[in-house]
Amino acid sequence: MILNGTLDLAADLGGVAKAADFLRQGLLVAFATETVYGLGGDARNSDAVAGIYHAKGRPSFNPLIAHVASVEAAQRFVEWSDRAEALAAAFWPGPLTLVLPLRANHGISPLVTAGLDTLAVRVPAHGTARALLTAFDGPVAAPSANPSGQISPTTAAHVRAGLDGRIAAILDDGPCGVGLESTIVGLAGEPALLRPGGVALEQIETVLDAQLHLHQASDMLTAPGQLQSHYAPDAPVRLNAGTPQGDEVLLGFGQVSCDLNLSEDGNLTEAAANLFSALHRLNSMGRPIAVSPIPDHGLGAAINDRLRRAAAPRDS
Repeated sequence: MILNGTLDLAADLGGVAKAADFLRQGLLVAFATETVYGLGGDARNSDAVAGIYHAKGRPSFNPLIAHVASVEAAQRFVEWSDRAEALAAAFWPGPLTLVLPLRANHGISPLVTAGLDTLAVRVPAHGTARALLTAFDGPVAAPSANPSGQISPTTAAHVRAGLDGRIAAILDDGPCGVGLESTIVGLAGEPALLRPGGVALEQIETVLDAQLHLHQASDMLTAPGQLQSHYAPDAPVRLNAGTPQGDEVLLGFGQVSCDLNLSEDGNLTEAAANLFSALHRLNSMGRPIAVSPIPDHGLGAAINDRLRRAAAPRDS
């Protein structure tokens, strides 16, 4: 049920309280995190979670991340481990998601896990997200707040453009700072990088003092963001382009002549924060998109992961 269209809520005490009340009613609320805007629903309420899949047009075999307010909250739902403790101490709150075995009597809707016996969980660092989770006092399933497969939203305007009328409210707290979704690390067996993101692989391996297994395209889906075609503009995307061809617009990096630059200084943190916003802007031009080469280390690995998925043939 949508309450007479999608409401805009300010990121103040009143707006957060209203958003938490909507979640308790089983309604959907988009809210800012440090990574991208998430589309939140009560992770214990299967009707609410089904509403997330419906609003996004998301395949039900693609699991969701449960957002919680603290490590202690996460431990109510998953089997904790020494490795989880080490990564949480280093990177929570922040853009890191851990996939861990579900505890007995966890209460999480099976739609969140897509029927798996593991749960993807994270504690966001964004102040408004944490205020909402604290006010709601429960786990919130929240994929990116956009139609499935399209460019992830880093502003409330991006959310409204894709989901207006499909959700109850948008809790608007300006643009997202990191601009890339969270890194996902699987800890149900040997540690594995399931999706690169806002925390670099090298940082995680340093904390664990171990190499992570890297998810392959042929592996089964065990975490969000693993579909080969994802984060996609309407127009074709060509990677590692030196110059544009034909009618292409060029998304640049570093000191290049281009239509829009992720970071003229070659700063990967700045490029990550600008990526989805830049793709939204170029997509609105209705022309094919060429992208300059991006270094494939640190946050560059996550940027390249998103760009490869944006350029991949569309999933049928």
